[in-house]
Amino acid sequence: MPSPADGLITTDLDVALDRLRHGGLVAIPTETVYGLAADAEQPDAVGRIFEVKGRPRDHPLIVHVAGLDAIDGWTSSVPEAARTLGRTCWPGPLTMLLPRGERATDAVTGGRPTVGLRAPAHPLTHELLERFGGGLAAPSANRFGKVSPTSAEHVLHDLAEFLVPGRDAILDGGPSLVGVESTIVDLTVEPPQVLRAGAIDADEIGRLLATAVAEATGPSRASGMLEAHYEPDCLVVLADSVEAAERRVDAARADGLAADLLDRTDDVVLAAQLLYADLRDADRRGLAELVVVLPPATGIGVAIRDRLTKAAAGGARRRPSRDG
Repeated sequence: MPSPADGLITTDLDVALDRLRHGGLVAIPTETVYGLAADAEQPDAVGRIFEVKGRPRDHPLIVHVAGLDAIDGWTSSVPEAARTLGRTCWPGPLTMLLPRGERATDAVTGGRPTVGLRAPAHPLTHELLERFGGGLAAPSANRFGKVSPTSAEHVLHDLAEFLVPGRDAILDGGPSLVGVESTIVDLTVEPPQVLRAGAIDADEIGRLLATAVAEATGPSRASGMLEAHYEPDCLVVLADSVEAAERRVDAARADGLAADLLDRTDDVVLAAQLLYADLRDADRRGLAELVVVLPPATGIGVAIRDRLTKAAAGGARRRPSRDG
């Protein structure tokens, strides 16, 4: 595997800015996961995101901006709900789906009439965006459908063969502190809908907007709405209790499979931070099955359960599963 000496990993913002301005790709650290960024107003650069990820081109990308005062042109209108959430939650792990503006091209939106906008809180990327002055289109910096990256090393492992030293870069900002992708709230419908769970839960959004917030309905229109996603190579099996998980692990081992149990229900914040690292570690150890105890469906536990359910759905398509 290539090493940082091969010219991809950097901590130099000037290098990252140069790559972006000349149409390159830069993996950027955020508090949620690392994103694979391109200048959202350079269609050829945006096109390379899809090529490198192996991502279908009709899947929309989130545009990252420095803050609420940087969304002019990206959306055709800014409802009061967006101003409220922008003032209280940005920079932070929240994406708002809004009517697209003239700067949001089909290459970014997948031809949809909406655009997702977010202002990440990671200090390095926040400074990058302020200096860049535009918008960065950036999905997670991994191959499509696979486990998201929460470190520069994860990005290097997944994408090194597709990135070009001297043209592209990986901006190393340390491990992601939230660990799961941003909450996505659709503000183009009434009441607003949470399309993807994240660290800012539906109850908090409802409190801030003083209105009811609905679950997602209708067709997929934002990242993370597919039934199967975030897939490691091993089979992910979900359990509602430690006892059920232990029975499943014992049964798998009795069948001669390498299996292990993961239970981080005592600290859901840490569970979110380490979720994707744990899934990657299971593959590194050559596990056939990872049996995960689900956290309570409250707070960020909702987001963890969502990611695990989708990770498990992908494995269930590839291999028959036992009742556990």
